[in-house]
Amino acid sequence: MFFPVFYMFLLALTWAYVSKSLSGIYMNTMLTQIERQFDIPTSIVGFINGSFEIGNLLLIIFVSYFGTKLHRPIMIGVGCVIMGLGCFLMSLPHFLMGRYEYETTISPTSNLSSNSFLCMENRSQTLKPTQDPAECIKEMKSLMWIYVLVGNIIRGIGETPIMPLGISYIEDFAKSENSPLYIGILETGKVFGPIVGLLLGSFCASIYVDTGSVNTDDLTITPTDTRWVGAWWIGFLICAGVNILSSIPFFFFPKTLPKEGLQDDVDGTNNDKEEKHREKAKEENRGITKDFLPFMKSLSCNPIYMLLILTSVLQINAFINMFTFLPKYLEQQYGKSTAEVVLLIGVYNLPPICIGYLLIGFIMKKFKITVKKAAYMAFCLSLFEYLLYFLHFMITCDNFPVAGLTASYEGVHHPLYVENKVLADCNRGCSCSTNSWDPVCGDNGLAYMSACLAGCKKSVGTGTNMVFQNCSCIRSSGNSSAVLGLCKKGPECANKLQYFLIMSVIGSFIYSITAIPGYMVLLRCIKPEEKSLGIGLHAFCTRVFAGIPAPIYFGALIDRTCLHWGTLKCGEPGACRMYNINNFRRIYLVLPAALRGSSYLPALFILILMRKFQFPGEIDSSETELAEMKITVKKSECTDVHGSPQVENDGELKTRL
Repeated sequence: MFFPVFYMFLLALTWAYVSKSLSGIYMNTMLTQIERQFDIPTSIVGFINGSFEIGNLLLIIFVSYFGTKLHRPIMIGVGCVIMGLGCFLMSLPHFLMGRYEYETTISPTSNLSSNSFLCMENRSQTLKPTQDPAECIKEMKSLMWIYVLVGNIIRGIGETPIMPLGISYIEDFAKSENSPLYIGILETGKVFGPIVGLLLGSFCASIYVDTGSVNTDDLTITPTDTRWVGAWWIGFLICAGVNILSSIPFFFFPKTLPKEGLQDDVDGTNNDKEEKHREKAKEENRGITKDFLPFMKSLSCNPIYMLLILTSVLQINAFINMFTFLPKYLEQQYGKSTAEVVLLIGVYNLPPICIGYLLIGFIMKKFKITVKKAAYMAFCLSLFEYLLYFLHFMITCDNFPVAGLTASYEGVHHPLYVENKVLADCNRGCSCSTNSWDPVCGDNGLAYMSACLAGCKKSVGTGTNMVFQNCSCIRSSGNSSAVLGLCKKGPECANKLQYFLIMSVIGSFIYSITAIPGYMVLLRCIKPEEKSLGIGLHAFCTRVFAGIPAPIYFGALIDRTCLHWGTLKCGEPGACRMYNINNFRRIYLVLPAALRGSSYLPALFILILMRKFQFPGEIDSSETELAEMKITVKKSECTDVHGSPQVENDGELKTRL
């Protein structure tokens, strides 16, 4: 009875991990698309991302404690359904709002006779909106992001019971030596889901948001443009369906199972065990709140547990900041599109994490490595990976050369050069808008904020193939022409991206083999009856002090590095179009390094305290040898002259050992 039901539950729970991590990682990959779709700053995007933790926070402790008294598999199934509904709600804005209108000076239907976007002398300034400002703001679709916010909160509520109740269900009915392998399988599911999510994100980001309702041949932007918005809503619909399907098996699992290792007993013994489980469950239900406060007090007085929470908060602050804004960082640093970046993250980062999770779980089971030894090994490897992290400071690229922002109109471009002089003598008579963002790349290798600011007086072609000619600000040996988009970064920058990704592979692998030992320390340093509550309290603290605030304050810091903001119809600032990559890089790399560095101090205290802590079911090797010697000696002494064993003394010895 145990084997098929337990392993079916493990398979179903792994699929639930895949579905929840699929929707979670897909949400992260689409943050830049959501930012551009609703023209909101990065700080609000961080708030939307952190809203998942808010939903999780609302129920995590109560679900972790009271959920063990109820039917855990059914609660997990209900959570999966709620996650699916949250994903569906997140896709609704696409169907409720009109087409996406990106900021441009060029009309999609422009022809050779329509030259309003070019440099024209003696032309009046750009026309102001004649619409009433209040009506203009009302027509703006940016507030539709609240649907995404609420949907993410609901998704967080639905995810709440999956991890604490699933882990506690496995821990209650599995052998302690098999737990690392089972948890490794679950963690692999958490990695396989992101692999699918990243592939899905890359696919959706390469498709235009309004595909099917607009003629993409008329678009003047490409996926590498910071105004491009992919079909983010398609992925959320897929995630909704996957989450709802994953809920079905959990409604058919029993409330309890026999303990692993007892399946070879006779049927009568199994029945007795199951009867005791049922009686114990009834007794717990009668006193469902009796032990809550004592358990909380016991956990708060556990020094290893509290230091683990502090270490986790610092580490998760660093990792959330790095992973949440990794696509944005790679886009700005190396000049790649969202689709390319998301695909590269999936190919380079997730397979080594998956291999590491399975490898460390197998090694701990095969060689019976104790939690203490695994913790020491994890600390040393994590510290080594942290030191390798500083090599990222050497793998950098310069800002995009944009005249008037990061370079002068004479072409002076220095890594630390930042200017904000949009107008120059070559375009001063063109009456150009200084707030518009419709960049063109001149044949001199320098980009300009618009064709007008480049002094271009003629255009040929349509869509993304449009070419601007007779540009007075472009001084080159050619015909002084320009094409749409920013200038591409050189091959040297592409090589640095490869180095960055190789470092990410090493870091991801080391992270994966250090994660499970740390999690096993968390599970084993608390009493069995406090395990579910302990997991929930740990998740609660990491969400309150890391999951919710980290993307918000990190997004606000990134906003401070913006060089040029997009402009909405009403003149209000929209999403950032270009960042000062040097300041962005300092914030992205230095802050996580400081947070991770400070986390090693409480981790060191944990290792010191673990020397005197005896984990349940574990005996140090020295103690094992001493115990075997005592048993051998005692057996030789515990036989009387008639050859009869002295059962009482031998029993006392076993009790002491």
